[in-house]
Amino acid sequence: MRNERNFSDKRSNNGNRHRFWEKAKTFRLHDLRLRYQLMILFLLISLLPSIGLGYLVNWTVSRVLERQAVDHTLQLITKVNQTLDSDMENLQNMTYLIGFDDRVRQFMADGAASEQESYRLKQYLQRYTTLYPEIAGLLIAGADGQYISNELYARDSGRSLTQEDWYKQAVDSEGLFTVLGQPSGRNLTSHVSYQDNEVVTVARAVVNPDTEKTIGVVLIDLKLWTISKAARDVKLGRTGYLTVVDREGRRIYAPDEPYIDRLPSAWFADGATGAVTRQVDGRELQLIYGESSFTGWRTVGVFLTRESLFEVGQIHFYVICFLFVVCMLGLTASLRLSRSISEPIRLLQDDMRRTESGDLTVRHTAARQDEIGMLGRSFNRMLVELRRLIQLNERKERQKREAELRSLQDNIKPHFLYNTLDTIHWMARKKGADEVSDMVESLSKLFRIGLSKGSDMIHLADELEHIRSYILIQQTRYQGRLNVKIETDEEADEPLGDFFVLKLLLQPLVENAIYHGIKARRGPGSIVIKVASERNTLLLEVSDDGAGMEPERLAELARKLEHPLEAIERQASESEKSGRSYGMLNVQSRLRLAFGDAYGIRIASAAGEGTVVTVRHPLLREPPAFASENEKEEQA
Repeated sequence: MRNERNFSDKRSNNGNRHRFWEKAKTFRLHDLRLRYQLMILFLLISLLPSIGLGYLVNWTVSRVLERQAVDHTLQLITKVNQTLDSDMENLQNMTYLIGFDDRVRQFMADGAASEQESYRLKQYLQRYTTLYPEIAGLLIAGADGQYISNELYARDSGRSLTQEDWYKQAVDSEGLFTVLGQPSGRNLTSHVSYQDNEVVTVARAVVNPDTEKTIGVVLIDLKLWTISKAARDVKLGRTGYLTVVDREGRRIYAPDEPYIDRLPSAWFADGATGAVTRQVDGRELQLIYGESSFTGWRTVGVFLTRESLFEVGQIHFYVICFLFVVCMLGLTASLRLSRSISEPIRLLQDDMRRTESGDLTVRHTAARQDEIGMLGRSFNRMLVELRRLIQLNERKERQKREAELRSLQDNIKPHFLYNTLDTIHWMARKKGADEVSDMVESLSKLFRIGLSKGSDMIHLADELEHIRSYILIQQTRYQGRLNVKIETDEEADEPLGDFFVLKLLLQPLVENAIYHGIKARRGPGSIVIKVASERNTLLLEVSDDGAGMEPERLAELARKLEHPLEAIERQASESEKSGRSYGMLNVQSRLRLAFGDAYGIRIASAAGEGTVVTVRHPLLREPPAFASENEKEEQA
C-alpha cells in the first residue's frame, strides 16, 4: 500500500511539473499587463548592466569604438568618393555630349572655323560653364593644333597643343575619358589665371568612327573647390581631417597645415579600403583610406592615435557613472514609473472602447503634458475631425446629387437643340434674312462647342470660335456699342490653337466685361482678348475700358478668388448664384481643381479706367488624365 501511495504521489508530482513546464513554454512577456512589463524592464535595465557591464565595459568599449570609428570614417570616405565619382561622371557625360556635337566634329575635322562659327562654338561652350559654375575652363583642340575655348588660351601661340602631355595622354586613351589630375607645365592659361594646384584636368579624345583616327581632344578644367567641398567640412576627432591623393600619392586636396604633405602609395595595401598606422615625425598617425574605382584617387582619413585613445577613456568613465546612476534610480523608481505610465494608458484605452461602440462624444480629460497627454489630445482632435468629416461628406454627397440633377436638367436633348437651331439657320438663309441667319448660326455654334460631346477639355481654337459666336450675338444686341478684338501671338513656337484648355473659360469673363464694364459706361466700349504663352503657361487676357471697380470691390473679389469653392457655396446658400462674380468664381474653381493653385485668375482694375483679367492655364498638348472618354475618342 505504501509503495502504491508513493508511486501515486510521484505520478502527481510529475503531472504538476509537466503542466508547469507547458505553461512556461507558452508564456510570453507581452502577455503580462503593461505595468508589470515596465517593472521587469526597469529592473533588468538597472540591475543587469551594473553586474555584467561592470566587467565587460573596460574590455569591449575601446575595441567597439575603434571599430565604429573606422567604419564611420570609411562611410564618410565612401560618401566623399561617391561625390567625386558623381562629379567626374558629369564631366565624362559632358565630354561625350561635346564630342558628339556635329559642329565640334566639323571644327576638329576642318581645323578651322569662320568667325561666326567660332562665335557660335564659344557660345555653345559658354552654356556648359554657365550651367556648371564649378568648371574653370573648357577647350576643344583639333588634330592640327587649332583650338576654341571660352576661358583658356595658349601662352605660346607658336607651340602646337598637340605636343602637350595632356593631349598625348588623351590620344593614348583611345577615346576613353581620362582624369589627368592637377596640370603641370602645360602651355595653357586662363583669363582668371588659376594656378595649377587650383584645378583638376580631365580630357577625352574624339575619334572618327570611319578612320578610327583621333580628330581632336575635349579638355575640361574643374575647380578644386568642387573636390574640396566634399571633404573640407569632415572632422575626425579634434584635429583629424580627410585628404585626397592620386595613384602616385601626390596631393589633390588637403587642408591647411596637414600632418604630412605626401602619402606614398607603398604605405597602403592593394585593397580598395583599409586602415594602417604609421610613425611620422615622432607622431603615430592612423590612416583610414578608400580608393575610387572611377578616378583611381584615394581618400584618406588622417588623425592622431592618442586622440582616439583619450576619447575612449572618457567614454569609459561616463559609461560607468551612467550605469551606477541607472542602477540606483532603477531600484527606487521602477514601481512609480510603471504605474504613472500604465494608468493613463488604461484610461485612454477605456475612452477608445467607448468610441468603438459608436459614441463620438467621448473626450479624454487627462491633463498630462507628456506623450500620453499628447496622444489623448490627438485622440480628441481626431474625434472632432472625424465628426466634421462625416458632416462634410454628407454635405458633399448632397451637393453632388444636386449637381448631378442640375447637369441632367442642363443637358436635356442637347443634340435636338442645336440641330433645330441649324435648321432655323438654313431656313433664314433661304428666306434672305442674313442677320437672323448669322445670329442663329452663332447661337448654334455656341451650344455645339459648349456641349463638346461631354468633353471637359477642348482645343483653344474651338474656345476662341465659341467666344467669337458669343461676341457676334452680343454685338448684334448692342448695335455698335461693343467693339471686340482678339489678338493671338503669331510668333509662338507652336500654333496656340492646337493646345487644350478647359472649355468655357472666356465666355464668363467676356460676359462680366460686357455687363459690368461696357454696359456701365457711357458710349461705346472696347474689349481686347489676348492669347500668348510664357514658358509652360498659356496666358489668356480679357481687358475692357469700362467702368472698372472701386478698391473695396476689387479687394472683396480678390478674397473670393483665393477660396472660390467656399465663395460659391456661400452664394448658393444665400441664393446669390446670379451675382456678378459667380461666373469668374466658377472659372477659378475649375482651374484650381484641375491644375492646382499655381494656375487661375488674376484681376486688376481701377474705377473709371477699366478691368484686366488674366487667366494662367498650363500648356497642354494632349488632354490630361481626368479628361473624359469622349474627348479621348475624339482625339483618336
